[in-house]
Amino acid sequence: MSDLARQQPIQISTAQGGFYAGFNPWVAAIPKVIILVLIGWVAASPSAAGAYLLSLQTWSTATFAGWYMYVTAFLTVTCLGLALWPSSGKLLLGQPGETAEFSLFTWLSMMFGAGIGIGMLTYSTAEPIFHFTANPETIQGLANPLQPDNVRNAYKWALLHYGLTPWACYGVIGIALGYLKYAKGLPLTVRSGLQPLFGSRLSGWLGHVVDVAAILATLIGLGVTIGYGVSQFAAGLFNISGLSVLMTADGQPTLSAQIMGLVLIVAASCLSALSGIQRGIKWLSNINMGLSIFLVSFFIVFGSTAFALSTFGYAIWDYLLALPAISVTVWDDTSTVVGAQLQQWQGAWNIFYWAWWIAFAPFVGMFLARVSKGRTVREYVLGAILMPSAICLTWLTFVGATAIDLELQGIAGGSIVNADISTQLFATINLMLSPGLAVGLSVIVVALLLTFLITSADSGILIINTLASGGNQGQQGSRHILLWGVIFAVFIGSLLSAGGMGALRAAMIIGALPFSVVLALMAVALIKVLISDALAARP
Repeated sequence: MSDLARQQPIQISTAQGGFYAGFNPWVAAIPKVIILVLIGWVAASPSAAGAYLLSLQTWSTATFAGWYMYVTAFLTVTCLGLALWPSSGKLLLGQPGETAEFSLFTWLSMMFGAGIGIGMLTYSTAEPIFHFTANPETIQGLANPLQPDNVRNAYKWALLHYGLTPWACYGVIGIALGYLKYAKGLPLTVRSGLQPLFGSRLSGWLGHVVDVAAILATLIGLGVTIGYGVSQFAAGLFNISGLSVLMTADGQPTLSAQIMGLVLIVAASCLSALSGIQRGIKWLSNINMGLSIFLVSFFIVFGSTAFALSTFGYAIWDYLLALPAISVTVWDDTSTVVGAQLQQWQGAWNIFYWAWWIAFAPFVGMFLARVSKGRTVREYVLGAILMPSAICLTWLTFVGATAIDLELQGIAGGSIVNADISTQLFATINLMLSPGLAVGLSVIVVALLLTFLITSADSGILIINTLASGGNQGQQGSRHILLWGVIFAVFIGSLLSAGGMGALRAAMIIGALPFSVVLALMAVALIKVLISDALAARP
């Protein structure tokens, strides 16, 4: 064991028998109690609960907007800086001589599927289209909505939300836990990422609080992701079958359709989680990466390819050029109409996204740490931050360009812009293809969506079990997997019933705030340990 682990070890107690045998009872039970209390509150008064969550969201985004913007910028600089510095970049997430556990394709597949795959299916069309309609430039009168002069702005803001920043949120946890677990011998739990700052004090209640916050963030972040996924799943089934029970008259998925999809996905996720990471998750990740490549290739060949190619280069250029400024710009002047609109836009987009990625970070970061053993810090940043960012940029550019081009040419006539977010991809497909081909491609989209949803949910359940068991990766506990599956389904279903996706979004933005503090401290701890070890390794 390393000197650091011997001097300041983290010892996490686990129960020797009973229901929580192999788990820390406090870390395993407290999140369940909190979520069950929330479910009971929502069930007792759905409308009032939904309204209160939305009002609390408005307050939190206005109050902590600057914090969210600055902390995510700090995380991005931390990851890129550690990779670029030669001494820290070559440090291994493992013992000297260890090699990677998974092939490059499988590694990238698992990262993309767990990290952001569902968001790409929902937002590859919706994100550019929304910003083509309204963004900070149109609010300030610098560009015109739905006009050619606003295309570059639309891509710039879309790429901000799916580029380097979200993957850096995941990256800080992935690098920290991967290094401290596989190079230093510490437990694979979120609390270990703070060990360079707090030492063995994390063995007790301080560490329990950190891991509980990580589990709650994971539950809420996954809840939003799965909520969007089941909405698009219902929209896809409607596009294939035309069954009226799946969609409301105003083009939104019905609650019954969402609940049906939720039950199906959670059940499949539990079965996959029971099979472990080497079987179900690995197979599903390879399948969804293959389907992803097919789908984006289809758009490259049959979509608005010339228009997309004409925008691809300058979209990336505009994004990289603007990234330093737009990463730290905070609009909080509500004394004017424009100022109030800018603050509202930022709360609905930037702050929502940063909260989403932060809430998703403990789950994805731990998962990425788990599958990145044997890779260097620089390899990790290249494969887990830069490559997924490039994949997201390709999706947004080629899929989104087709939707924008259809609107610019007047072919769509507002049918994409005015569609519900869950149906915009299918509205684009329907305009691109004949009815028969549109149904065929919709089947592939629904299949891909299912693999993404199942991969995300089963990975999340396994990570929660790992956190609750003090970092024991082999502690699956079938009854605990099934229990968490039930809690996931009831939690998401209750919030969907209370206020739809608005209630889920609100709960996530509020719940991500405590973990954002943990993430910022973890970045400081990561800088400390990597720089110290890099300097010590110099000849």
